[in-house]
Amino acid sequence: MKIQKYLAGLVALLLLANVNLFAQEMTSEEWQNEINRLTERKASLTSELTALQNDVNSLRATLEGMQAWEDCRDELYALVGATKADVDAFRSEVEAVEGRINRQQLPKEDRQMELNTLKANKISALPEFYEKVHNELQRKLDAWDAKPSEIMYTVVKGDHLWGIAKKKEHYDNPFAWPKIYQANRDQIKNPDLIYPKQIFKIPNLTEEEKAKYDKIKRNYKPAPPVQSQSTN
Repeated sequence: MKIQKYLAGLVALLLLANVNLFAQEMTSEEWQNEINRLTERKASLTSELTALQNDVNSLRATLEGMQAWEDCRDELYALVGATKADVDAFRSEVEAVEGRINRQQLPKEDRQMELNTLKANKISALPEFYEKVHNELQRKLDAWDAKPSEIMYTVVKGDHLWGIAKKKEHYDNPFAWPKIYQANRDQIKNPDLIYPKQIFKIPNLTEEEKAKYDKIKRNYKPAPPVQSQSTN
């Protein structure tokens, strides 16, 4: 209403200003036409103001009828039988499982069981979690090419622990041979003596072991070849 009064006053001032400005130069007919034009303009503006005021009133009514965000959230959580504390705890568990999957923390079967548990929880149906729990994390698990914890290798003639560890399908690092030796102490009495047809376990290296042997490999500097002395 204040806006309408303000604009109505403004229109009236414009009318007076136009009347004062042109009254002495205009004929009576022209003056009447100008008054009619401005009157129509005032009616048009008043109509627009009324429409705007109606829109404002409608928006206010809508706003007053809307629920608070917290109430909407609680109603949504109630649909899956959860409270905010339950959802917060579920969110933390999703983040923990996602971290273990991203790190490909073995065994893979345990990660799948954890994900299945998340899927079975009704809270996973909430929009915040559905895509990640039911699709995204499962795709990561499906793409995870988990290696067995160890493989078996049959020794052939000419093999030695250094060479077995050096194979790309094993460690691709000969300095990791002690891992094979330690895993097969029941068969290897002397690491320099292994025999064809012996079957060795080749266990996976832990991240710590891999880092250790990789560092040894990087820092290794072979001894310079011994130069033979010429004889006179």
